[in-house]
Amino acid sequence: MVIDFDKIEEVATPNFKGGEGITRMRTQFDGINKIMYGRLDVGCTIGYHAHEENSEVIYITRGTARCLYDGGEERLTAGQCHYCPQGHSHGLINASDSEPLEYFAVVG
Repeated sequence: MVIDFDKIEEVATPNFKGGEGITRMRTQFDGINKIMYGRLDVGCTIGYHAHEENSEVIYITRGTARCLYDGGEERLTAGQCHYCPQGHSHGLINASDSEPLEYFAVVG
């Protein structure tokens, strides 16, 4: 199955999961898994949240991220991946002062 994110409408969500600014996402949902291509502009974050019933994989495609994870912090750059297993918590921050953070994520 091919997913063409260019053909999926981008949705802008203010304060996603309690974060700062606007999270922009194009999402394919099959009733079980969410497959997303997202962007956080400078100064934007996804709030810290728990994955009680699912897990999430985030692959950074552009920019620099700070990922809060189970009370710690990880730094990611393009080409790196973050995994939040079921039962764990995380949040995502655009760590750049000059460029958007773009990422691909799967929640399932």
